[in-house]
Amino acid sequence: MKLTYTLVFAFLIQCCFSQEIPKELKDLDKKIESLIKEYHTVGLAVAIVKDDKVIYSKGFGYRNLDKKLPVNENTIFHIASMTKAFTGSLLGILERENKLSLKDKPAEHVPNFEFYNDKMNNLITIEDLLSHRSGIGSHGSSITMFPEKDKLKTVQRLKYLKPQAEIKNSWVYSNIGYTLAGSIVEQVTDNSWEHNVKEKLFTPLDMNSSVTSIEAMKKTNNFSLGYARYKGTNEQTIFENYYSISPAGAIKSSVNDLSNWMRVWLNKGIYKGKQVVPQNYIRAASRLQNIKHEEKYEEGSFLWGEGFGWRLRSWEGHYRMRHGGNTNGFSTVMDLFPIDNIGIVVLTNQKNSYLPYAISDYISRKLFGLSEIELPIIVNDKFKPNLEDKPINKEKPPTHALQFFTGKYNANGYGKVEVVLEGGKLYAILPNFKFKLEHLNYNTFYFKPLKGFEEDFNPGYPVKFADDTYGKIIKFEFHALKEPIIFLKEKTK
Repeated sequence: MKLTYTLVFAFLIQCCFSQEIPKELKDLDKKIESLIKEYHTVGLAVAIVKDDKVIYSKGFGYRNLDKKLPVNENTIFHIASMTKAFTGSLLGILERENKLSLKDKPAEHVPNFEFYNDKMNNLITIEDLLSHRSGIGSHGSSITMFPEKDKLKTVQRLKYLKPQAEIKNSWVYSNIGYTLAGSIVEQVTDNSWEHNVKEKLFTPLDMNSSVTSIEAMKKTNNFSLGYARYKGTNEQTIFENYYSISPAGAIKSSVNDLSNWMRVWLNKGIYKGKQVVPQNYIRAASRLQNIKHEEKYEEGSFLWGEGFGWRLRSWEGHYRMRHGGNTNGFSTVMDLFPIDNIGIVVLTNQKNSYLPYAISDYISRKLFGLSEIELPIIVNDKFKPNLEDKPINKEKPPTHALQFFTGKYNANGYGKVEVVLEGGKLYAILPNFKFKLEHLNYNTFYFKPLKGFEEDFNPGYPVKFADDTYGKIIKFEFHALKEPIIFLKEKTK
């Protein structure tokens, strides 16, 4: 009899939950399973909230392909750049506490800080960092090839990094800009960004599975490995180490936890009766702060731009807030429709994949009664270096013997590179990497990864050495930006 009551109760609970799922989504499981086959995806998880309730939360496929460990709604994925909305919210909370204003200039809070020029110092505010209108730009080669664990030291590099777009009047995505935003949080609170995220957001929002480090993630018993496609197969990838740029992308979370994050944004910052994120900040972050200029206009592009940590757009007549994430082994997206009180999050363990967007598009169209459309299947292969060892170009040989290129080189805003000669070949040694200097022509080489290189970026930018009037090699130009980055050779004693 007791067993019968238990089974009946479980059945009723299941029925009550299933009744909350709109009839428009009755084929959602079948659609997701078909997309998994088309994209050859290892695993994913999806959650939908509507009217402050979770109406769908489910995992598909595997979090560990070799061990066939399944994904569920509590499986932890890397959410990458979806982290940016969390960093912005911390600053909104600190503004509510009268510890800063979003209109403050970064130097008011960060010690020994200045930008590349006075115009940037005088004009750029915290708001500009959060809306990608600062003009700072990505400076990816600085933060990727010369990583630094200390956030303060990283942002102090900005004194030497030229802006990549017009100050206050441009849209250029900037991870280092969000790193600066996270540094402001640390300086104002005298505590780490990681501590602040947990204390001010994870804990009050019951995001108990969410973490900010790979080490903490590995201590759980339900996290996903990352995968990428390569020549028709799925290969496991390494986890990206964000070092000091954690405020731009280091959070790892589950769709269950992120359901609470969506609910607080759709409920004017309130969660379980408590104002977790200030309502004024929610309003500011949810409206256009920076217009994105597109050469090709699409339907709905009359509203197309950036809030604070969100992309804003008119989509099929509905106001949509979106941010995706892409990192080694993971692609993600979160879509919020504030007026309709709907939120969708899709987390996949597939690198360079359009799948999260395809699933969210399907769900959105079903909920709004729109016709389903066919979307292209896009999954880009991971980068793998060509390990073929090419000899010196004899038709256009270097002007100096190879030993004259050796030495230590330095560029402010980046770091040091030591060029060494080993076995008759030149190598460049960076803080975290060692590359062969593969010869192109005359005094121009490029960084070529060695066997065992697992990072998902191609470092192979041209490196052009130059000499002085006496014929001594004194520098090299690193062509990773529109203007070359100059690394000066240190004088030997």
